[in-house]
Amino acid sequence: MQHSSFSWDIKGIDETGYIEGLAAGYGNVDFGGDRIIPGAFAESLDGRKSVPMLLFHDQHRPIGVWSEFKETADGLLSKGKISIKTRDGGEAYELAKDGALSALSIGYEPTVKRMAGKVRELVKLALHEVSLVSIGMNPKALVTGVKEVEDLRNRLAAGDRLTEREWEGLLKQQFGLSNNEAERAVRIHGLKIGQGEPDAQTVQDPLEALWAAIANAPIIDMTGD
Repeated sequence: MQHSSFSWDIKGIDETGYIEGLAAGYGNVDFGGDRIIPGAFAESLDGRKSVPMLLFHDQHRPIGVWSEFKETADGLLSKGKISIKTRDGGEAYELAKDGALSALSIGYEPTVKRMAGKVRELVKLALHEVSLVSIGMNPKALVTGVKEVEDLRNRLAAGDRLTEREWEGLLKQQFGLSNNEAERAVRIHGLKIGQGEPDAQTVQDPLEALWAAIANAPIIDMTGD
């Protein structure tokens, strides 16, 4: 399953757990070089009554369901209900209400795609879930952590190598990974970028630096782990 590199604002939440927001946007190119084409979700959502609502893309932490979707000029508007009487649902509701969870992010698989120059256009997507997350990968929605990420970007651009602890902190902050998940990702993928590696000097955005480092890291099959 793939996750959207952009996350989109939660637009409303009330005391019953009702929530709505833009789950995916159209037209923008994300940090992975993808653009979602309008109508990409239509086939996947046809006839479906609900889509799982998760916390941080964790399939072990369902917090409710999304029951209504509407295509808008900006993207896919989603409406649903948080199960506020459950442990994870109650926690997610309080955090979302307080603004600590302020964005949405999708889990999907591309079924039809095409290349437009260097951009991968996602024509049809199978939507698996929509998650509540704390910090979106959309730079326009980034509220906190900018200074820390900017410092790391400058070090990466200068050819420095990040320590395992710094990579773990970055993954936890930007992807919502747990301590164990971040440690495992660093160990398995050997995340690092140093002087002389491709494009190390040309990264202009702090989050783009993170994606560049991950893209250059070795990919290991984890299915048998």
